[in-house]
Amino acid sequence: MTELPFTLRPPRKPQDYPALARVRSAFDPEWPVTPELLRVWDGALDPGLFHTELVAERGGEVVAGGQIGHDDFAFEEWRYWGGLTVHPDARGRGIGSALYTALLERVRERGAREVRTMLTDQPWHAAGRAFVERRGFRVAWERYESRLHTADADLGAFGGLLEGVAAQGVELRSVADLAADSQRDRRLWELDWRLFQDVPMGNTLTRRPLEMWLRQELDDPTFAPELSFVAVRPGLDDPLTGPYVGYSTLMRNPAGFYVIGMTGVRRGDRGRGIARALKVAAMRALAGAGGGEIRTFNDKPNAAMLEMNRALGFRRGPTHLRYELHLGADLGEGA
Repeated sequence: MTELPFTLRPPRKPQDYPALARVRSAFDPEWPVTPELLRVWDGALDPGLFHTELVAERGGEVVAGGQIGHDDFAFEEWRYWGGLTVHPDARGRGIGSALYTALLERVRERGAREVRTMLTDQPWHAAGRAFVERRGFRVAWERYESRLHTADADLGAFGGLLEGVAAQGVELRSVADLAADSQRDRRLWELDWRLFQDVPMGNTLTRRPLEMWLRQELDDPTFAPELSFVAVRPGLDDPLTGPYVGYSTLMRNPAGFYVIGMTGVRRGDRGRGIARALKVAAMRALAGAGGGEIRTFNDKPNAAMLEMNRALGFRRGPTHLRYELHLGADLGEGA
C-alpha cells in the first residue's frame, strides 16, 4: 500500500481545534482535552512571549501537532518549553521527526540554549520517552502525582482538625463565597506569588502579570470556585493579601476528575493545620456535590506536602518527568 504523504503547516484556528483535541486525547487518554479548552488556553498565552505551532496533515486530516515557546512560569529568554503529539495511528511515518526538526530549528534561530518537555512513566508515553531520549533529552526533575476518591476517604475523621483551625480564628471560605470582596482576585494573585516562592520546584519562578494569571487560573473554565477554599483571618489587613492567609484550588478535567492547583499557607501561619484543613474543606465540598477523584502533584523534594497528602489518604500515581535538552548538545510530548 502506498503511504499517504503528509505536510506541515501552521494551525488554522478555530477549525483545527477539534482535530488537535482528538490527537492530544488519543496520545494521553488519562488527560483528555476539548476544543474549547484549547481555544481558551491559546487566549491565555502571554502575547509578549514567543510561541509557535505546527500541525501535520495527512490525507486531509490533522494527525499531529506541536508547539514550542517561552516558559512563562520560569522565563528566561534562552529557555523554551515544547511538546508534540502524533496520533497513535499515524506513528512510524516520520511525522514526529519532521515536526521536531521544524520546531527546534525555529528556536535555534532565536538562540535557544535549553528546551524542556514533560512526559510520564505511564506505558502509553513509552514511545515519547524513547523519542526524546534518542535526541539527547535527559530527565532533570520528577513530579509525583497522587490520587484520592472522596468515596474512599473517611471525611468525618477530620472534624477535630477543622475545629482546631476555627479555634485559631481562621475561617475557610470558598472562592465563590468571596465574590463580594472587590479585592479578592488581586489578593489571591499576591498570595499565590508569595506562596510559590517556597515551593521546591527546581526553577527560578517568573511572576505572571495579573491579567495573565487570571486568564490561566480563576477564569479558566476548569476552575471550580465553589470547591476552592481560602483561609481567612478576619481582622488581619496585610497590605497585599488582606485577611487571606492560605488557599487551595480545584480544577475539573473534562474526564470528570479534579486537580489540585495550589495549596499553601503564608509562613506566619504554617504548622497549624491550615493547609490540611483547606484540602479537607475541598474534599468535603466535592463529596457533598456528588463526589469524585482528586489528583494532586508534588515535586520530589516537597516531602512535607507528600506526607500530608499520604496522611489524608492520597495514594501515589504516575511520576511526571521533566526532560531537558541542553543546546549546543543537539520537543516532544510524543512521537
